[in-house]
Amino acid sequence: MARRKQVTARQQRLGAELRKLREAAGLKGREAAALLGTDSAQMSQIEFGTAGVSETRVRQLAAHYSCTDTELVEALVAMATDRTRGWWEEYQGLLPASFLDLAELEHHGTYRLDVEFLHVPGLFQTEDYARAVFSYRVPKLPHADLELRVRHRMARKAIITGSAPAPYTAVIHEAALRIRVGDRAAMRAQLGRILEFSAEEHITVRVVPFDLDEFGGATNAMMYVGGVVPKLDTALRDGPQGAGFIDSEAQLGAFRTLFHMVESASLDPDQSRDFIHRLAKEL
Repeated sequence: MARRKQVTARQQRLGAELRKLREAAGLKGREAAALLGTDSAQMSQIEFGTAGVSETRVRQLAAHYSCTDTELVEALVAMATDRTRGWWEEYQGLLPASFLDLAELEHHGTYRLDVEFLHVPGLFQTEDYARAVFSYRVPKLPHADLELRVRHRMARKAIITGSAPAPYTAVIHEAALRIRVGDRAAMRAQLGRILEFSAEEHITVRVVPFDLDEFGGATNAMMYVGGVVPKLDTALRDGPQGAGFIDSEAQLGAFRTLFHMVESASLDPDQSRDFIHRLAKEL
């Protein structure tokens, strides 16, 4: 197959998982290439995601690597043969690639976990709140670019508002609920939106209050997207230019542990709704 000019995070992940299987089998790249009747350069392109790989080759590699995890193999085959053209592709060339990669990851995710300390989670944000977040940037974004980011963020809500929404748990620190990213009216509307989402059966909202004793986890903001199989889970660290993707099994295990630590320290969903109601009345 011809080399791709642009490589998505999903394509890179497929290649990385094939490389992990090869390394677990104790094979060199050239040895795996020989099994497929190709060369080391082609094998390297497959494992970096710069070249596609067919269903037949994925199955051949899995067999050569003695992979007995049939669910993982089927998930990798689905990634290799996926030809989805999602809504995010309309932003190709208009937004950084990480924005599109995040939307594609969410689209294929089976569940979502968020922990936020300073901002309301993106999936809950109103247009006014998101606009205020994107406005606070140096250098300042041109108006058209800012509005593109807002529109993209609103479109991402489809994973929790669509016909088959993914289970979603958001743990939000009181600081994020009190910091007035916009004006008083915008923040009141934002808290109201969170309360609306919290009433949905598939959405769980939990709050970490300021007065919680012995809480040292305030640096552990995260996004975590469940894969079709646990080995394809992805953790994300957000930044000004987009999210950084993390897929090593050791780090994923650490993120899951951190999430459960923060979750267990938070108020239960009913207490959290009451807490947000009180904050909204103060505005």
